[in-house]
Amino acid sequence: MTLKTPSQWQSELTPEEYRVCREQGTERPFTGTLLSVNDKGEYFCKCCQAKLFDSESKFDAHCGWPSFDQHSEEDNVAFKEDNSHGMQRIEIVCKQCDAHLGHIFDDGPTRTGKRYCVNSVSLTFKNENGTIQG
Repeated sequence: MTLKTPSQWQSELTPEEYRVCREQGTERPFTGTLLSVNDKGEYFCKCCQAKLFDSESKFDAHCGWPSFDQHSEEDNVAFKEDNSHGMQRIEIVCKQCDAHLGHIFDDGPTRTGKRYCVNSVSLTFKNENGTIQG
């Protein structure tokens, strides 16, 4: 696990990235830069660059955040109980650096039945040609 102090993270991340990734925040729906990306490629943790998702697992859930039906085979996604805001949910975090990614739900439309609902700001996308977004 990548251990850094809050001040180290603040110096490496934008204020919004820090709020979401390190303070379990949520970006406003339909505002994320990676929401409408449909290119083939891979999604990485914004904080430590661990591979998290493949484009083949992305789908449009019409929820306002990038959604995936499974994490990558590198298995860098961990799950935590989240009882904040009067709800019972499962938080998804990066195993390598504990960055908050979003939440997982059992309402996905694909064969897995899962919907990993992820904040764009917690991800970096690299397409097949090597172009990086996020």
